[in-house]
Amino acid sequence: MKNNGLIHIYTGDGKGKTTAAIGLATRALGHGQKVCYCSFCKDPEKYGYNEMQSLRKLGAEVFNFAKGHPHLNRSLDENVIRQETYDAVDKIKSEFFAAGYDLMILDELNISVRDNYLEEELLLDLIKSKPATLELVITGRGATEAVIGLADYVSEIKKIKHPYDKKIRSREGIEF
Repeated sequence: MKNNGLIHIYTGDGKGKTTAAIGLATRALGHGQKVCYCSFCKDPEKYGYNEMQSLRKLGAEVFNFAKGHPHLNRSLDENVIRQETYDAVDKIKSEFFAAGYDLMILDELNISVRDNYLEEELLLDLIKSKPATLELVITGRGATEAVIGLADYVSEIKKIKHPYDKKIRSREGIEF
């Protein structure tokens, strides 16, 4: 029975997928583990995402790929996002997997598959090619059944109620 190198999926329409992954990263860093956090479709220069700064301060290596999403910024070219996502997956496989990380978070990578910026088969191949001892976390809405099938942990975060429903906008320190 293997005790490390498991696969986690945090998906669903509720708030807390990235927050759960960041919490896990914080725990791993507290135990002296080497952590890599990679975000997809997020634009930290525009929206802050201060959790990335916190992870850096705690010693994690942080990378941002395919910055932004057309849902939030209509001026973005989907072909550029798609190419940046493909390039990032290649870099993760060819460089990051060899870097000796204990925990790697691929934040919002499920979104890339859902929105056709990455083929599901490439994500499945990425998961299957990870180092045996690497704990891998993939977040984002729309995890496919095939991705879920490869996972050891699957958490579906379901929205029951959210301030957005009352037209309350995202709040600093809470949603971003």
